[in-house]
Amino acid sequence: MRRRYRVTGRVQGVGYRRFVQRHATRLGLTGYAANLEDGDVEVVAEGPVEALDEFEVILRRGPTLARVATLHTDVLDGAPQHVGFGTR
Repeated sequence: MRRRYRVTGRVQGVGYRRFVQRHATRLGLTGYAANLEDGDVEVVAEGPVEALDEFEVILRRGPTLARVATLHTDVLDGAPQHVGFGTR
């Protein structure tokens, strides 16, 4: 399964993307986390539904300095497109 998340709040300049990358790798997910120009973070993750559900809880929590205001989730169609999990 593939999901795209848009995370709003204080999520840039607080280690959010590295936090996401570390947990995605631990869960065996592929994809990326990217800072957006408006201050939000986009996360695309691919993997088993159970891992994605656990990952979503982690995204809502974020690292210590982050303050997640909202998390928007979209299910994406198509086959997995990523190898590993990176940051942009």
